[in-house]
Amino acid sequence: MIKAIRHTGIVVSDLDKSLHFYRDLLGMRIVKDMDEGGDYIDALLSIKGASVRTIKMEAADGNLIELLFFNSHPKKPKNRSVTEIGCSHVSFTVENLDEEYKRLRENDILFNSLPKISPDGYAKVAFCRDPDG
Repeated sequence: MIKAIRHTGIVVSDLDKSLHFYRDLLGMRIVKDMDEGGDYIDALLSIKGASVRTIKMEAADGNLIELLFFNSHPKKPKNRSVTEIGCSHVSFTVENLDEEYKRLRENDILFNSLPKISPDGYAKVAFCRDPDG
């Protein structure tokens, strides 16, 4: 049985832009930065000649995301709909969403809407887009 979620991996097209977003704007801290390749990674990913830079980033509560930049298999970002199959978002808790919304908008981060109270009144929510949409 699963004991915990270890991390969430996010493939990125531009590492500098993604680091600016997750580290500089959202305040996550880099805890590991590695270049990975070889038989081990090829076998895990089922890709021949994989070369990937992985950067694990930690939120204040200890949860991790991992940015993956594939040097060997670059892909152009595509506009994904939130309804596409697969991981669609990562949710973060902040102290004051209205202040964060304003600060991120001032830094050219795009949001789908203004912050909204959920129908059950449990949370105020807003979806923003990382550098890959």
